[in-house]
Amino acid sequence: MRETPRPRETAADSGPGLPQHRPERAFAHAGADGSGTPHRSDGRPPHTPRGARRTDPAGHPGTTPPVPGWPAPRVSGYVWGVLGLLAVLFALITWQVVVEGPLFRLDERVGRELFGQGPAPLTQVLSDLGGMPVALPVLSCAIAYALGRRALRLAVYAALTMAAVPALVIPLKVATARQGPLTEAVNYYPSGHTATAAVAYGASALVLLALGRPAWLREASWPRAWMMPVAAILLTTATGIGLVLHGYHWPLDVLASWCLGPLVLAPLGWVSCRSIRRSSG
Repeated sequence: MRETPRPRETAADSGPGLPQHRPERAFAHAGADGSGTPHRSDGRPPHTPRGARRTDPAGHPGTTPPVPGWPAPRVSGYVWGVLGLLAVLFALITWQVVVEGPLFRLDERVGRELFGQGPAPLTQVLSDLGGMPVALPVLSCAIAYALGRRALRLAVYAALTMAAVPALVIPLKVATARQGPLTEAVNYYPSGHTATAAVAYGASALVLLALGRPAWLREASWPRAWMMPVAAILLTTATGIGLVLHGYHWPLDVLASWCLGPLVLAPLGWVSCRSIRRSSG
């Protein structure tokens, strides 16, 4: 017959006396490498909230996940590079318009080929997207939403960004005094309608991105983060195309305003990014 194994003593059966020192248990608590860091002997993390946290790339303990909302974007060197490229392109176009260089003459030849293309009612509607009666109410709604969310700084920056459009465009129009495509009137460079559309719709997208959806819309449908800037880009692009096809502006007038828009929006974009990081941090 096989001998029945003797059961191990438990703390209740051992009776009174000093506890016995067990090297294997000390080794388990000291860690396999002897570093003194307490952890489980089988390598699994302990079942505690702090022990289950993961560290970040710098080695610091993880923090509580942020409140759901838009992800916090990071302004990388690529953004500054793009802004610098747009500034150089805008300066180049302006120089060519002033001296009536080769790019200026090419622009007039291309423009004459494009004028009148497409259905006139549609191109008129697209052109009107950059008018103050259409673009300004959109931005006003975004500013009112920011004030309702008590984001005074964001609302002020959005209003100042819109005010910067005539402050920059009107002196450029007077300085260049470019003649319009189908008229003898001057002061057509750069396109004010295109700049208005770029800043109004772009600023509205930045404000909505910074604030996210309100608490009472947490469970309701809400546009995804990427949809608002894409909508702003599409509306600005459609405005410029309509202006050229209808004969209101030369192509370089529109292209210059496309370059100018992101440069004017840069300060508001910086404030928007800071607001997103504060709300999600």
